[in-house]
Amino acid sequence: MKTEALKKRLDRDRPMTTVTIRIPEDVIEDLKKVAPLLGFSGYQPLVRSYIGQGLRADLERLDGDTVSLLIASLKRHGVSDEVIREALSEVA
Repeated sequence: MKTEALKKRLDRDRPMTTVTIRIPEDVIEDLKKVAPLLGFSGYQPLVRSYIGQGLRADLERLDGDTVSLLIASLKRHGVSDEVIREALSEVA
């Protein structure tokens, strides 16, 4: 994730929106039990944390897939491994 995007994600004053989602009652009860044990003030922050973790994992995976696809395409077009390594080291 880019540095600026990460800084925005860490901002506690980010705008929020209300979302309605149907979740089984037993799951909510379990979330309420687990939240304080994990240091959360309630189940809603825990749910946001779970969503954030899954989203970050998927974004990282998809970004990685894009890079892999780009590298494969460059190789098919005759770009050498050395040039690809140099370009990747410049970006990293």
